[in-house]
Amino acid sequence: MNSLSDGYTLYNGVQVPCVGFGTWKMPVDVAAASVQTAIEQGYRHIDTAGAYFNEEGVGEGVRRSGVARERLFLVSKLPNADHGYQKAIESCEASLKKLGTDYLDAYLIHWPVLVENQDHLEEDLCDTWRALERLYHDGKVRAIGTSNFLEEHIELLKANFKDYPMLNQVQMHPQNPQEDMIAYCRENRILPEAWSPLIQGQAFKRELLIETAAKYGVTVAQLCVRWIFQKGAVPVPKSTHPDRIRNNADIFGFVISDEDMEKIATLREYGMIGNPPSVPRTHQVVGF
Repeated sequence: MNSLSDGYTLYNGVQVPCVGFGTWKMPVDVAAASVQTAIEQGYRHIDTAGAYFNEEGVGEGVRRSGVARERLFLVSKLPNADHGYQKAIESCEASLKKLGTDYLDAYLIHWPVLVENQDHLEEDLCDTWRALERLYHDGKVRAIGTSNFLEEHIELLKANFKDYPMLNQVQMHPQNPQEDMIAYCRENRILPEAWSPLIQGQAFKRELLIETAAKYGVTVAQLCVRWIFQKGAVPVPKSTHPDRIRNNADIFGFVISDEDMEKIATLREYGMIGNPPSVPRTHQVVGF
């Protein structure tokens, strides 16, 4: 893969561009401007969520870009408050309306374990996944997947449905390399995606990353995005600054050596940011 238009093929044949553009914490107006800039700079994979409260802005940015809708890969996620069959159907319809599109390229369940549903997790996830299957077979979404799911959550869906997740978006960066999840996804033909590839800004404070980036003549952001890319996952960096939006995705002119790939992963000693997905979350939680 040599450009932002190149990508992976899901097990249902849908093509996914190899680098995404994230919009977490972007207000509507900022999202519109940033998404427009990202698309103009070559991004073709745009990521948002109902819980980001900026889908209207993302949709506006898509329209302003002038790029045909079918040339883009647009992703949104089901809010925690909308688990369950009927609520999930209605929530996806609301997202489509806000985004101003007839379909999504991928729709994900944002979080697996909710406080109010932890005693009936299987029923909750199966009812919700049944809705995503319906949306998929009705042509409202081209691919269905999960976000922040552990192997045990995906196995639950695999045991109950023919259409199991096609993508799983997780927190992945040098402090949380996710080797086991990447191996699991590869074994099960699931495409892993990486949110917070820049460690929510912590990457710029790690001397190892600063030194390694200087060695390759690239920025710390480019190093982290390329590191995720070489692991076979889709990095989803975000920025609201035009120069950084462009530079973050300029990752095709260098290759990180195997030795440096593993050296970067030694930052795993710092661990992930926040609680693991196994910790129940309230349905009001907003975030990745």
